[in-house]
Amino acid sequence: MIYRFDHFELDLAKAELRSRGLMVHMEPQVYALLALLLQNRDRLVSRDEIIDKIWGGRFISESAVSSRVKSLRQSLGDDGTHQRLIKTIHGRGFRFVADVQIKTVTTTLAADSSAISQLPHDGRPSIAILPFAVLGDPGPFVAIGQALPHELIAELSRIRWLSIIARGSSFQFQSGTEHAQTIARTLAVRYCLTGTVEFSGQRLSIMVELTDSQCGRVIWAERFQGPIDDIHNIREAIRSRIVTALEIAIPAFEAETARLGVSDNLDAWSVYHLGLQHMYRFNRQDNAQAESLFQLAITKDPTFARAYAGLSFVHFQTAFLRNTHDVSSEADLARKFATGAMERDPLDPFVNFVMGRSYWLKGDLDNARGWLERSTNISPNYAQGIYACAWTEALSGHGSKARENVDLAMRLSPLDPLYYAMLATRALSHMTDENYEEAARWADKAARAPGAHVLIAMIASVTHALAGDEKGASQWAADVRSRNDQLTKADFFRSFPVRSDDIRAQASIAFSAQGFT
Repeated sequence: MIYRFDHFELDLAKAELRSRGLMVHMEPQVYALLALLLQNRDRLVSRDEIIDKIWGGRFISESAVSSRVKSLRQSLGDDGTHQRLIKTIHGRGFRFVADVQIKTVTTTLAADSSAISQLPHDGRPSIAILPFAVLGDPGPFVAIGQALPHELIAELSRIRWLSIIARGSSFQFQSGTEHAQTIARTLAVRYCLTGTVEFSGQRLSIMVELTDSQCGRVIWAERFQGPIDDIHNIREAIRSRIVTALEIAIPAFEAETARLGVSDNLDAWSVYHLGLQHMYRFNRQDNAQAESLFQLAITKDPTFARAYAGLSFVHFQTAFLRNTHDVSSEADLARKFATGAMERDPLDPFVNFVMGRSYWLKGDLDNARGWLERSTNISPNYAQGIYACAWTEALSGHGSKARENVDLAMRLSPLDPLYYAMLATRALSHMTDENYEEAARWADKAARAPGAHVLIAMIASVTHALAGDEKGASQWAADVRSRNDQLTKADFFRSFPVRSDDIRAQASIAFSAQGFT
């Protein structure tokens, strides 16, 4: 995603700020502050939230926050007097006020909650996939208007949290681009996926839209283009991208809709989706809120496998980030709730994902890989499972295979909440291959990406040190200590159990040189 404002572009995927095409160099915390304000430009961001997100909740003086805001304004050519881009709300926080354009067609809009209860379903989000309209002369590919949505129905049926209308019902309608809302209500579904396939000369263009049946608004859309001769590869790309996009777009929209209701009246699925949004913010406060919401979802539905998986995820997060003095107990809870989820739905890819990650905490990469591969066998386009497999491969010394998988994960899910971790996995894959300069380059991107936690900065510090860049290593080491001065090299190796004794030894020396005990 690229944010454009004034004469600047912030490219989250590349972790770069550009002004009229030229790179603008910023300190990591200043970059993180800009990303945080842009991503939350629709509201005020409090000083407490800034401290929580950028410093991990450590005690930080008011002057430290003010210093970062001042540095950010200087980088953007703004100041505290004019406040063209960043407005100070005295005593409360800051807000990004300049006009912003986003280079993506994704849009999230709140639905009219008054009609939601009229849909007769079991609480799961429901969707109908209609035949695509075909424009122009398709030649021998005339069947693509039905073939592609048919493939999508089969692929999406693997997503067990989503209720899919069968082809026999949804294909009773012809291409529904103009009447998607009416058709969705006729089929009693919350969402409708429509598309158009346009042939022009030797080019093929496919436009896909996800519509909310309650308000008729498009909440996600994307265009795919390519040469007609490459139609089969395009079909594969479309299937994989749509499946992954819906894993992000629908839960985000469900959570936003749920906020319009009263918590006591929400069903288990709505509460779960609210918990997901807190879970992916990667700070103590939101993690605790996610835990409460997942517990509430289980109270409402004790058979709800994904709520148990969510609890496993939050306890994994607490243990992995060392946000507790009792890491062992948190690791045990991550395994306990993953097991509970597995007992309720062993064919859910997210359930297998959290089970695999629970083995990370014990340094058992072989068992972790088995569960993670199972998650991608169940759902071949499950980006987080693919990334997690890459993580275990990187630490096991299989750098090339790790890069192949993590690159696929990033292509499938460029807006993923774990995108920073995918970038970090790319860095680790080069580190275990002893290609330290390339590792440092990817680690920089990872550590500057939104949501990146302090352990990612440790990867940046050690890879720069191994690459012989003492200045870069020192800067990232200082960033680590400013966010958590209790972290040691032992914490790093517990979180990233690199198998190679030689690389562990080199990394240990590099950490010691940066003052990590």
